[in-house]
Amino acid sequence: MANYKVLIVEDSPTMRQLIVFALKRVRGLEIVEANDGVDGLKKLSSDRFDLILTDINMPIMDGLKLVSLVRNDPNCKEVPIVVITTEGANEDRERALALGADEYITKPIQTGKILEAAKRLLKLEG
Repeated sequence: MANYKVLIVEDSPTMRQLIVFALKRVRGLEIVEANDGVDGLKKLSSDRFDLILTDINMPIMDGLKLVSLVRNDPNCKEVPIVVITTEGANEDRERALALGADEYITKPIQTGKILEAAKRLLKLEG
């Protein structure tokens, strides 16, 4: 039985695979994948998640829009959000954090960083 549910919102299947691969090392995580912000929102409306990892640059709805919608939704506004993006610029980082993201990780993805962030936000040991 999974203890935690994690939603990964990322339009690149390769990046999603990498993130899933990183998180698979944590026992007790159930991972749900969404391929864009709209798909992510749909999944958030029908289920409860303990952590969201999202890309910024996606078609239809970008990650920043998703972050602000999640933060304005009373049902999931407490869910920690990790933004994973190629946007390394400071203003992007500040915008994401100002909108309510808890962590900001720039690509290329380092599995260690994703694991650390996930464990910290889910308050897991080790």
